[in-house]
Amino acid sequence: MGRTRLRKLLWLPEADLKPKARNCSPPAIQDFPGDGFTQEQRQRGFIVIHFAIASYLFLLLAIVCDDFFVPSIKMICDKLGMTEDVAGATFMAAATSSPELFINIVGTFITQGDLGVGTIVGSAVFNILAVPACCGLFATQILDLDWWPVSRDCLAYAITVVLLILTLHDGRVEWYEALILVISYILYILAMVFNRRLGNFTKRLFGKKAMYKNISEDCPLLLTTEKADKVSALIYAMDEDDSEDDIVNLIQWPEAGWEKVWWLLTWPINLLLLITVPDCRRRTLKSWYPITFGMCIVWIASMSYIVSWIITIIGDTLKIPDSVMGLTFLAAGMSVPEAVSSVIVTNQGHGSMGISNSIGSNIFDVLLCLGLPWFVKAAFLPQFTDDYSVKINSEGLVYSSVSLFSTLLLLYGAFLFNKFKLDAKVGIYCLTMYAAFLILASLIELNVFFTVNLPTCVH
Repeated sequence: MGRTRLRKLLWLPEADLKPKARNCSPPAIQDFPGDGFTQEQRQRGFIVIHFAIASYLFLLLAIVCDDFFVPSIKMICDKLGMTEDVAGATFMAAATSSPELFINIVGTFITQGDLGVGTIVGSAVFNILAVPACCGLFATQILDLDWWPVSRDCLAYAITVVLLILTLHDGRVEWYEALILVISYILYILAMVFNRRLGNFTKRLFGKKAMYKNISEDCPLLLTTEKADKVSALIYAMDEDDSEDDIVNLIQWPEAGWEKVWWLLTWPINLLLLITVPDCRRRTLKSWYPITFGMCIVWIASMSYIVSWIITIIGDTLKIPDSVMGLTFLAAGMSVPEAVSSVIVTNQGHGSMGISNSIGSNIFDVLLCLGLPWFVKAAFLPQFTDDYSVKINSEGLVYSSVSLFSTLLLLYGAFLFNKFKLDAKVGIYCLTMYAAFLILASLIELNVFFTVNLPTCVH
């Protein structure tokens, strides 16, 4: 009897045996192919090549999203007859945040580490503090912000951060917790459908009216006003005339000095995209927008995988945890395009649009870019039998998530005390807070104060 019992125990499948607790974390670099360099070669200086490639791929992703993906999304929304509020909260948010989504897909399903969640948490803080800092420091004038869209987006984001903290507090994400995040995003979309009614009711309730009404104040991700139809018609007409003017001419040498440098830098990218992606901004290719959409998905997904691979190699070479690489280098690289676009619209006089864009995109990042991959992984592809959850390796990400709430309070407090004016004073304040967050979060992740990350296993 004892021998039979022993034989059954020995024949238990490996999938049913959960591993014992380790005193180290398995290296994520083993989930990727080799790069052709040894560890010693990279440490002697060849890692610079990886930094250069990663930076260039960030630029490629930005061009794909801004010049191809966003125009195709706009055409899809027009064909579906979607209102701008709903389109902004769904398709447009997906267009601007798609790299973060694919980075978390790689982190959840391939490396099974903290690269994805670290990137989104870091990107969230970048959008909350660094983007307003850039808008304030580079603004050509003091801008009056409409209190309602800023307050609305801050409230929605505060609820989002609370949900994230409750999800990460025990170091694991259950399938139902991930589902709650996804459902919360759907509820956010429904709230955006009634955004104007809520805005009018709230303004009547508090008896406040903005001195200036910018084009952007009704939606965090798209231009809308009370005269949205007229504005949309005007913008559409302008786009019809000027959309082809924005297309880079690959055979015409620009006149300005800095434009020449930019033209040379992006020429290989623009040539590659010209060959592989139909540009639906051209009149002759407008009907090709579904193919443009599909090819952009292919480019973003493949480049996100390569970026994750390179960042993992850099972190492994420099002995930096995945969570730190996500919070710093990867988050900033993914968010720089949003910072540039926010500065541009701010200098055009649309201050609330620049701020609301940065806050609104964070809601999509946390609720859908984290929630959806977590739900699919935990509910349908569990690592172990009867364990429908996703493990979070770093305990420090919980503290970083808590800090998201504090940075949001600091930002709203800055606007409140400055009477909802965006100027250089607010910019300096936000930049200082962002630097303080990066230093504190990195020190926590590096186990300076207490242990939150296990050392990487020797490989």
